[in-house]
Amino acid sequence: QVQLVESGGGVVQAGGSLRVSCAVSGRTDSDYAMGWFRQAPGEERDFVAAIIWSDGGTGYADSVKGRFTISRDNAKNTVDLQMSSLKPEDTALYYCAARIIVYPGYVPKSAYTWWGQGAQVTVSS
Repeated sequence: QVQLVESGGGVVQAGGSLRVSCAVSGRTDSDYAMGWFRQAPGEERDFVAAIIWSDGGTGYADSVKGRFTISRDNAKNTVDLQMSSLKPEDTALYYCAARIIVYPGYVPKSAYTWWGQGAQVTVSS
């Protein structure tokens, strides 16, 4: 059973930067995709970024490409999402997610199994 605990986030003005971090525990020897998703009030939860734990392959939503960077730290068992050039439309509850993968060459954007509780990111205009 994988456990995910988010931290970070907060309030920032438009154009600023924030980082959210996900502490991961309970992983087995399987390979995992680690994803970040976000959900604004009244909206569906959307894919933001993902990384393959074994080879570091990444994937991003078009709306955040060039502004957000996902990374993982094997020693600390954490997955970070560094966000820059933030816009008011980035305001949302950000969730960390995980799923087991079989083919590491593919970065999945859906069907994640385990989820964290979420971290709030608010961008003021």
